[in-house]
Amino acid sequence: MKNALDRHVPAGFSPYSGGIDKDTLRPRINKRPAVNKKDKLVSDIALVFDRLKIGDGATLSFHHHLRAGDEVMNLALSEAKRRGLKNLTLAPSSVFPNHKLLAEMIESGAVRRIYTDYLNGPAAAAICGGKMDGLLVMDTHGGRSYAIETGDIEIDVAFIATPCATAAGDGNGFFGPSACGSLGYAVSDMYYAKRKVVVTDYLVEEVENKQIIGEYIDYVLKVDRIGRREGIMSGTTRITRDPVGLLIADAAARVLAAAGALEDGFSFQTGAGGISLAVADRLKRYIKEKNISAAFASGGITEYIVAMHNEGLVRDLYDVQCFDLAAVASIGKNARHRAISAAQYASILENNVADRLDIVILGATEVDTDFNVNVTTASDGLIIGGSGGHADTANGARITVIVTPLLKTRLPVVKDRVVTVTTPGRDVDIVVTERGIAVNPARADLLEKLAGKGLPLVTIEELRDKAIKIAGRPERVPLGKRVVGVVRHRDLSVVDAIYETGGRR
Repeated sequence: MKNALDRHVPAGFSPYSGGIDKDTLRPRINKRPAVNKKDKLVSDIALVFDRLKIGDGATLSFHHHLRAGDEVMNLALSEAKRRGLKNLTLAPSSVFPNHKLLAEMIESGAVRRIYTDYLNGPAAAAICGGKMDGLLVMDTHGGRSYAIETGDIEIDVAFIATPCATAAGDGNGFFGPSACGSLGYAVSDMYYAKRKVVVTDYLVEEVENKQIIGEYIDYVLKVDRIGRREGIMSGTTRITRDPVGLLIADAAARVLAAAGALEDGFSFQTGAGGISLAVADRLKRYIKEKNISAAFASGGITEYIVAMHNEGLVRDLYDVQCFDLAAVASIGKNARHRAISAAQYASILENNVADRLDIVILGATEVDTDFNVNVTTASDGLIIGGSGGHADTANGARITVIVTPLLKTRLPVVKDRVVTVTTPGRDVDIVVTERGIAVNPARADLLEKLAGKGLPLVTIEELRDKAIKIAGRPERVPLGKRVVGVVRHRDLSVVDAIYETGGRR
């Protein structure tokens, strides 16, 4: 297969290109307990900045469990802007369109470098438009945790939005007006950032089942509101009703059954997209018909996966992020719906859940003839997302299935090469479309199992040709020469570069 690093990243471009040897490295910094042991409760973010001496050049982190409803990053950035701080590095686990202030601070030069796992909205446009002086580094969810654990990302102050907290800093996301469920992406920040601030709008005397541990928290900032919990449902979290999507889901379920992957005690993860959830629905029917059960489902949990669990079809749920309010309600009362950290989910330093998956069902913006998948940029190069757990689970799962229509908005999804590699083709096993199923030639074992099973097997090149025959060969949008970001795999090796585009379509 072609090497994305050779194709895109200039020689000697990045200090991250080698990755880190997981067999010899252990975290080079210990978990940091709080410096401030008492009188933690404050009600003014200016006081937090004063006491922690947050100044120019600081690295600040945030988590995204409130997704498009988060208000904590904007709160901290507003204070940084008021103080005229410069040369900031941000390490949010994800960035959403509601973080408009970040775009403004990128353009002003106040924010010069960003580490994140997912990015869209005005900040993405600013970065693609070449407005940020420094580099964007896009990690996987497991890779971000790994980078923090090993000191590759060193955080000065972590701001942890915590829907339910005590004055001592113990907390979780299960209860309160801003309840959002698991706080898995904040746990590494809590342990390894130099200083940590819980930001809450709901103080209680005591917290059970705490994910945030007061021993590691320096200050608790009480505010009126940390966010809008309805914002966690940004994006698709409903089973598709599109006939094409349902055809793809049917085909994916048939493939998995034919491959012998659906045995009693199998484990799986699906995305929150409409087709991925339709596959979960087909798995549900199969489980009932065969009178078996799945050992666990993982990832961002949705109402649909909760329902399967409640029916006894899935024994345990491992949840790093709740994708809807039904999942939030479940995790607050169900002992077998378990909140896990990003490290437990996918860090290669841990015995992680991603590496125990039998099946993962993922979507794609683009797929190329080397089975590389792009979920980071659109066809014009504008950043519209990022790996999140895509590359983590594709790498860890025994069988990785990509489900996608052959065309989106009249453009071929399968093409000669993707604009940006998010998940390397070596980690992708099967691509399922409504016009055929392609199996990675590297998986001769799967090809043998699926042969003669009545499935519409084709090569990836045949899928590309079918798409071109229907829609024509689209002209590739020219990109600028300046590298504005890099995409890293879960071991922190660079898999591709992101180039300046002009920032807008």
